Amino acid sequence: MNARVHPLGRCISRLAGGLAATLASQAALAVNDLPGGPKVNQLNLHEPVTRIAADQMWLHNMMLVICLVIFVAVFGVMFYSIFKHRKSRGAVPANFHESVKVEIAWTVVPFIIVILMALPATKVVVAMKDTTNADLTIKATGYQWKWGYDYLKGEGEGIGFLATLDAAQREMSDAGKPEGDNYLLKVDNPLVVPVGKKVRIITTANDVIHAWMVPAFGVKQDAIPGFVRDTWFKAEKVGDYYGQCAELCGKEHAYMPIHVKVVSAEDYSKWVDGKKKEMAAKADDPSKVWELAALVARGEKVYAANCAACHKADGTGAGPIKALDKSALVLSDDKSKQIQVMLNGAANGAMPAWKQLSDTEIAAVITYTKNSWSNKTGQLVQPAEIVAARK
Repeated sequence: MNARVHPLGRCISRLAGGLAATLASQAALAVNDLPGGPKVNQLNLHEPVTRIAADQMWLHNMMLVICLVIFVAVFGVMFYSIFKHRKSRGAVPANFHESVKVEIAWTVVPFIIVILMALPATKVVVAMKDTTNADLTIKATGYQWKWGYDYLKGEGEGIGFLATLDAAQREMSDAGKPEGDNYLLKVDNPLVVPVGKKVRIITTANDVIHAWMVPAFGVKQDAIPGFVRDTWFKAEKVGDYYGQCAELCGKEHAYMPIHVKVVSAEDYSKWVDGKKKEMAAKADDPSKVWELAALVARGEKVYAANCAACHKADGTGAGPIKALDKSALVLSDDKSKQIQVMLNGAANGAMPAWKQLSDTEIAAVITYTKNSWSNKTGQLVQPAEIVAARK
């Protein structure tokens, strides 16, 4: 008897220990609801902050109720008929050929149901496509793997920047140690818009198909290279709202979040003023002649923000991503080859084009790669050389 009890006890002890370890690990990885983003164990749609998103949720619930009623009615009649008219109760099957009333009923009733579903759905779809009379127009361009935003019309016109996954978030992912409720959703430059204003989003892409999606706004629009699509939203509540690229766009797809910051009209005006001053300060004169040390220092920042994710901080690359350290292209005396790769991309898009960077930024990052790690060429690329290569 004891010989049987002891193994059982040991088994129970092991199960209890495993359960305790599981609970402890879950507690260590515990997260909370993210306002404007996903919630823990979320089952329903995101809490809407636009009229369109609210209408979408209402449609979702209405369709669910209609489908549930049909399900209960059909299966209720079926199971009632099986139970009521079973052979064990002596039921005798009727012999009939057709029923005009039944045939009319099962044709007319579904038609009416479809019409009742289609009318409100059509109204919402038409409203979703109405991008006229926008207070603000912003172009969202998908890159592998970041978003570029250009304010085309309205307050803030002329502002443009890239929104990339925050470097600390990427480090946590590489280390396998996720932290925070906004894990892989925090960006360095969120899109800022005013509350209560109609914002038109024009989407396109530079390389492959992406998709701009913010669930709280009820917005999802594909961004396709060579095509221009548009959508809109009108946020009714100040706050931070999150989304992600919703189209499988390559190996860094999971690291392409969207962060929209909705602020008051007053705060938006302040942000626009500050952003324009920041852009003016960064607008380098392409005719300026730089010294090597200053250009390398500038290039290091550009490389960390745009290149290190693929080529690694030490320039060694990974898998199909070519190493820049000891690269024949980087070490070559013919600087024009590397300049063309930066401007036009290479390897059928595996290396994307970086025309969106300024002349100074491209010159700086090329100079940095030529003079970092084991690459000690002493070569320097001036912004004027990039200007000439663009022509």
